[in-house]
Amino acid sequence: MTLLRRLLAGETRALARAISLVERGDPAGGELVARVRAHTGKAAITGVTGPPGAGKSTLVGALVGELRTRDERVAVLSVDPTSPFTGGALLGDRIRMVDHFLDDAVFIRSLASRGSVGGLAAAVRPAALLADAAGYPHVLIETVGIGQAEVDIAGQADTTVVVLMPGAGDTLQAIKAGMMEIPDVLVVNKADHPGADQLVRELKRTAALRARPVPIVRTNALTGDGVAELADVLAGRPRRRADDEQSSAGRRDATEREVVRLALDELRARAERVLRDRDEGRAALAAVDEGRRAPEAAARWVVAELTEPGLTEPGLTKPG
Repeated sequence: MTLLRRLLAGETRALARAISLVERGDPAGGELVARVRAHTGKAAITGVTGPPGAGKSTLVGALVGELRTRDERVAVLSVDPTSPFTGGALLGDRIRMVDHFLDDAVFIRSLASRGSVGGLAAAVRPAALLADAAGYPHVLIETVGIGQAEVDIAGQADTTVVVLMPGAGDTLQAIKAGMMEIPDVLVVNKADHPGADQLVRELKRTAALRARPVPIVRTNALTGDGVAELADVLAGRPRRRADDEQSSAGRRDATEREVVRLALDELRARAERVLRDRDEGRAALAAVDEGRRAPEAAARWVVAELTEPGLTEPGLTKPG
């Protein structure tokens, strides 16, 4: 049986193998994703993001547990920081979901962010499509963290959940930085902590300025309080329709971001190869390290080498 057939039959090993192909940039992975697109569109893809320390991983684990009590299969894609030694994911999120390791109805995979803007791995969207094609009705994507530029998850998921916690110094900054523009659902986790009521009031005032309402759910992921309510809110989220003009525009924007991100990842990989594998690249780095060239000049040389190779000297700009 081919990998595609095994994947569509819902085999866990086939899904893991397919994601591995995509992660390492194997052309077979891209071809597989293209072939399964006709079999996607059934899963509810939910992105979970928020500041580090808000309890995203614990909340995702609790949400998986709640969905399993409802006899639902779940795929979890946890985007972890990249290991500086292996280039792989540090697997912190999988460790925190150890209770679900032996459950055949739960697929858990860590993806390395590898420097991707927005705390997302380039393989996230393809991996979500593969899980969708494999028959998982729920796909949960958890990001590394959040900041002013880290809002890509809104274009990758059908529903974006932003998790905040009371007492966090960056919570108000996140709100001011435009964070309220991306959530479909707001979660105040660790709601038993002091300041939770004040945070909810602040969020309600800010959310009232939006054109569409945003539900706010209070949870305590450690005890499970509020998790069932969150699952109910997610279950009641309207699904995107193919004839929905706003959804179509959103999908086009998401597609554009995906293509741009993949192009940037490819350019980054090529630039690294120029600097690492070629004598001229190593010479350019040495010149910068020794103070003989400015980093900007070396960067311009790399760009010129990628576009019109051989026209410049290492560390020099392209001649006018």
